[in-house]
Amino acid sequence: MTAAAPDESRRTALIAADAAEDKLATDVVVLHVGPVVGLCEYFVLATGSNDRQVKAIVDAVEERVAEEIGERPRAVEGADARRWVLLDYGDVVVHVFLAEEREYYRLERLYSDAAVIDRP
Repeated sequence: MTAAAPDESRRTALIAADAAEDKLATDVVVLHVGPVVGLCEYFVLATGSNDRQVKAIVDAVEERVAEEIGERPRAVEGADARRWVLLDYGDVVVHVFLAEEREYYRLERLYSDAAVIDRP
């Protein structure tokens, strides 16, 4: 598998963020982590209020990215527990948290050198 073009990776991240917001995720943030991490280009962070909402957000992201980009995640972690679900799209990694998990791990703080992508 080859890496996605930068514009395609950015588009995937923005589509995932929009899908999360459509399911009423809170604190949706897109970080350009490529220069900091080197393993991927973007993180999408979103918070659900309970485990059912986390599942709904994850399902919506998967569905929307598949419809608009034609991609499925290479890996999904944490789907059973629904406390912190990670969707790995290669150059884009989507993190859907319960609020307590997001506060505990504080990825925004950990990757504070990463640029926050403005979204319309």
